[in-house]
Amino acid sequence: MNKQIKFIYFDVGGVLEFDYSKTNKWEEMKRGLGISKKQDKSFTKIWDQYKNNVCIDFDVDNLIPVLKNKLNLNIPKGYSMLEDFVNRFDLNLSIWPIAKYAKEHYKVGLLTNQYLKMLPLIRKRKLIPDIKWNAIIDSSVVGLQKPDPEIFKLAQKKAKTKPKYILYIDNDQKHLDSASSLGWQTFLYDPTNPKKSSKKLEKLLNYLD
Repeated sequence: MNKQIKFIYFDVGGVLEFDYSKTNKWEEMKRGLGISKKQDKSFTKIWDQYKNNVCIDFDVDNLIPVLKNKLNLNIPKGYSMLEDFVNRFDLNLSIWPIAKYAKEHYKVGLLTNQYLKMLPLIRKRKLIPDIKWNAIIDSSVVGLQKPDPEIFKLAQKKAKTKPKYILYIDNDQKHLDSASSLGWQTFLYDPTNPKKSSKKLEKLLNYLD
């Protein structure tokens, strides 16, 4: 146990589970929808109109009719873009023992940018450890998203812990920089080398002591 840490916030995608971070899953999803490479720019233009809101208040499934109409796609009835995203996520089992150890020795929470209804689906699919989290800061619930310092201030308030005793684990440096600006400890997790990152995290938490 590291006595300089009292509360640990975990990011979800790219840390507790593997989302699209540093993968070709975006390409796979687009091709699965029937979006050709020639349509990539058109798709990106549409996505850019909504990307700042999908983790706040826009239901990503509302994009389906937009894509069908503007890109002339033959998307099957009943298709859910949200489920398609989650179905492509993978387990990161290397971090599960660490998360469970953390729960036994520290207070723990989730601090994550999520699409509407995504986190409940992730938990239902058992893609992250089944832990009773002390705090859950979900962007789509609180109406704030990283790297906005306000979401970290809210998380700090929920943690009821001095900033210097909070550790935040994320795979995006700009999010960690925002947490650092408030005096938090941070850990950059590399989803392309999870075993190495998990080993480093073990050492930081004195997992083997």
